This record gives sequence, structure tokens and C-alpha cells, in this order.
Amino acid sequence: MQKILIVEDEKAIAGVLQNILSDELPDYEISIAADGLEGYKLIEKDDFALVISDIKMPKLSGTELLRQALTLKPETTFVMISGHADIDVAVDCLKDGAYDFISKPIDINRLITSVKNALDKEKLFNENRSLQKENVTLKKKVNKKYQMIGQSEGLKKIQDMINKVATSDARVLITGPNGAGKELVAHAIHAQSERSRGPMIEVNCAAIPSELIESELFGHVKGSFTGAIKDKQGKFELAHNGTIFLDEIGDMSLIAQAKVLRALQESKVSPVGSDKEVKVDVRVLAATNKDMTKEIEGGRFREDLYHRLSVIEIYVPPLDERKEDIQLLVEYFSKLISDETGSPIREFESKAIKALEAFSWTGNIRELRNVVERLIILGNNPVTAQDVSAFVRK
Repeated sequence: MQKILIVEDEKAIAGVLQNILSDELPDYEISIAADGLEGYKLIEKDDFALVISDIKMPKLSGTELLRQALTLKPETTFVMISGHADIDVAVDCLKDGAYDFISKPIDINRLITSVKNALDKEKLFNENRSLQKENVTLKKKVNKKYQMIGQSEGLKKIQDMINKVATSDARVLITGPNGAGKELVAHAIHAQSERSRGPMIEVNCAAIPSELIESELFGHVKGSFTGAIKDKQGKFELAHNGTIFLDEIGDMSLIAQAKVLRALQESKVSPVGSDKEVKVDVRVLAATNKDMTKEIEGGRFREDLYHRLSVIEIYVPPLDERKEDIQLLVEYFSKLISDETGSPIREFESKAIKALEAFSWTGNIRELRNVVERLIILGNNPVTAQDVSAFVRK
């Protein structure tokens, strides 16, 4: 049961307030302190949803109680009362953090209204704080799943860029070779953004046939083409209030590019076969392994769409440019595979790490993970350089 504290040196007034509030707020426990010092000691020991305090009291005044209590527990809500009130005292109390100020003789209706409003404010504050904690926990979980492992300068630059751009709604184009971790960058941006409680919808533009990409992105209505047996929402609409990640954007057809450009310009999409427009609020992240300058010069990608997508550009280097991260990546993948399979974590000898660092990783981090899994299955414990030579063909 939540508690309310009345700090009042006049016993008659304290008793009346206790009785009134007990009737009006049966779900709250109402306590009384006879002076400011006693009130402070109770606040030290316990948490109160609300403190109603007189100002003129022996031992410790209400204004001093207010200041000291809020220093100790800043979340405490105060309503101040006084028969010696003037505007300066009221203003000082409000400046010091009181929720409200009520003059004596007390208007009971005014007091009840103030108390209920103060408790509603306290309840809202606690709910908001709970949601913030939940959101932080959620972000930590998401970040852990998609965390980028390493301490190389290249990775530090990426993480710094993510921290800077995540809280904005700026569109980001993520470039780099296949398997380097572009998807991880996209997930990290979404997880640290204000949209993290909304959906993140991923679209692999290279995996969808060109004749279907428009329907996949913008949806379609029943009968709009052969096989359209019912209405379907597109990825942009599904990502409303969240993030859409257009992976391998360089493989998108020119027709689809024109539709995406219009969606970005107008924040609207039109399902295939429909003349209606659907408003969408999405953040667009895109990724490609292609040289976009050459794609534009070759007429395969629209320059105006490129500039729309690349407000911020983040380059993810290949593993060969950050080999100092290989040991940390091997340790991470070893634990990850152990968790997935329920097997003990496999150690790697330092010479085995050196052998892995000597390779050229054309498949980047994706290839390294596969190699670690192969060595865990086929190699010794700990994994040796001989295991690397035997089971990793280069």
C-alpha cells in the first residue's frame, strides 16, 4: 500500500486532514509527523507517494524539510500549506520543487483536488520511469544480439558514427563488402533510436524478383495481377513508426527505385493496383556492396535516389582491414556457438589465432564464423594451428 505523510505541528489540523484523506483515498496509508524533523526522519526511512507539509513548524521548517527531503529523494512530491502565506513564500516553495501551495484556512475541496492531481502526477512519473527502464533493458538486449565485436580503429569509427546518427531520423546508406557486418550496423542504429519500440522491417532487394519488388515494398490489392488473391500490406506500411532496412539496394530495378524515391519525398505509398495513397512514417536505412558512383554512371541507379538515401554514409571495412579484431571475434563466436549447441566453450591456442590472422578473408566475418564452427566440430580442444592448417582451406 502506498503512503501519504502529513507534516503538521497542530494536532487538530493534522487529525482532520488524516480523516478526510483516509475517506477520499482508502487505498493509501496516511501517516502524521508532529514537526519537520520528525517528518524528515520518516522520509529517510520510508518512501511516500505524497508529503503534505506545513511551513511554520518547530525544529525544522517546512521550507527546509522540502529542500532537504528533495535532496535526499528527488522524486518525492510535496504539497505545502501555511497560515502565514504570502506570494513570495509560495513562489519560493514552487521554485524549490513543491507541486502546489495551499493557504490556510484550508479549502478542503481545493486540497483534495490538489492531492489527487499530485498523486496522478506521481503515478504518471512512475509509469514513465518504468517504461524508460523497460526501453533501456530492451535496447540492451537488442544491442547484445547485434553487437559489433572488436577494438580496431575502423570499428571504433563506425560505433562513433552510430552513436551520433541513431537519435536522429536521418537516412543512412551503409556500404561495404558482403559479410562485413552491414546488417549489424543497421540493427544497432535502430536499437539506439527513438523508433526502437517500433518495428524494424528488412528487405533483401537482391533476393526478390524485379517483377515482385514493387508489390513487396508497397503492397497490392486483390486482383491487381495474376496470383494476387487478396490484399497485401507492403514493407513500407508494415514499418510504420519504425525502420525499414533496404539491404542490397544497388540491385533494385529502376522502376522500383522511382517508386521508392516518391515514397521518400511524399511519405506516401500506393499499393499495386490501387489509386489510393497510404501515409507512412518510416526511417529508411539502406545497404549495398556496390560502388554506387559506377552504378550511377552506368545508368543502373538513380542519382537523385542515391542522394536521398545517403544523408549519412557509413563504410564497413572488410575483415582484412581489421585483423586485430579476429581474436575477439573468435572468442565471441566460440561462446555463441557453445550457447547454441549446449557444448563447452572451445579455447583457441594463440598460434591458431595467428594462423587465422594470416589468412585473407574474402568472405569477411560471415566466413570467419563458419570457420570457427568447423574448427569447434573437427578440431582439438584447445584448437591448434595444426587444426587450422588441416580444416581451413585457403
